[in-house]
Amino acid sequence: MGFKVLFSDFEYDSLEIEENLIREQIPDIEFVYAQCRTEEEVIEVAKDVDAIINQYAPLGKKVIESLKDCKVIARYGIGFNTIDVQAATEKNIKVCNVTDYCLDEVSDHAMALLLSLARKVTFLNNKVKDGVWDYKVGTPIFKLRGSVLGLLGLGNIAQKVAKRAQAFGLKVIAYDPFIPREVAKELNVELVEFKELFRLSDYISVHTPLNETTIGIVGEEQFKWMKKEAFIINTSRGPIIDEKALIHALVNNEIAGAGLDVLEMEPIKEDNPLLKMEQVVLNPHVAWHSAESENELKRKTAQNVADVLQDKEPKYVVRVKN
Repeated sequence: MGFKVLFSDFEYDSLEIEENLIREQIPDIEFVYAQCRTEEEVIEVAKDVDAIINQYAPLGKKVIESLKDCKVIARYGIGFNTIDVQAATEKNIKVCNVTDYCLDEVSDHAMALLLSLARKVTFLNNKVKDGVWDYKVGTPIFKLRGSVLGLLGLGNIAQKVAKRAQAFGLKVIAYDPFIPREVAKELNVELVEFKELFRLSDYISVHTPLNETTIGIVGEEQFKWMKKEAFIINTSRGPIIDEKALIHALVNNEIAGAGLDVLEMEPIKEDNPLLKMEQVVLNPHVAWHSAESENELKRKTAQNVADVLQDKEPKYVVRVKN
């Protein structure tokens, strides 16, 4: 008897990489395709599947409890906030992600946003195209060397950002209660307390995962701690920053600007005030993307499924923290 694999949702033009990889290892396989947006839609199509490949569709406790034969949920990406991992683990369903793809892409993109904000690249580009040839409209512009970059989180991506920033002469500090001091020392990164990160930094780059403890962790109080000349950059997850508080801080000149690849609501709504703010650079959740990273993600996600269905231990498993 063969296996049934559900693609709960996907934004790719082709699933050929995933299909071919799984089919080469498990010939007797059936693929089911959906574009679920709600838990109810997932429940409708997922009841009798053996595996789910998931992108954005919510897989909460209600969905997990409805699954009869599912052995693995493999998510396209590093984050897994769309999935109730505790419920899945209790039901012996492995939850898999891909922790080591797009590290260079996201760290490059974080630096690109930082440089654009620091040197007013996007702002001045728009001014020139509007017919304004005057460097003074971008002032003040401060040199990077000697400035302080604060990293909220010092995981794999943030560590790569640190090295890139140091090449530009920035001093790098970080807040991460889970990173050993010896690791930070090897990176020449100073670990500081949460409040100190915001008080000392000229640029803050967000690299913490999204979970129940980090939703809105950067809010009204944190923006008041920041320097008025400071910028915040987010290539992690939108809800980590309280967007209402961010907009208030920008409108009231509490901070200098923001570079955002991710937002609380994606895609951004047409009436979002951020769209009209010249000191804000917005991107459509693209930091992870390159032709190479997309193919790598597809292969590794599919391999997670193939491994579990062959009773092998997958390379990437999300563990429940006790």
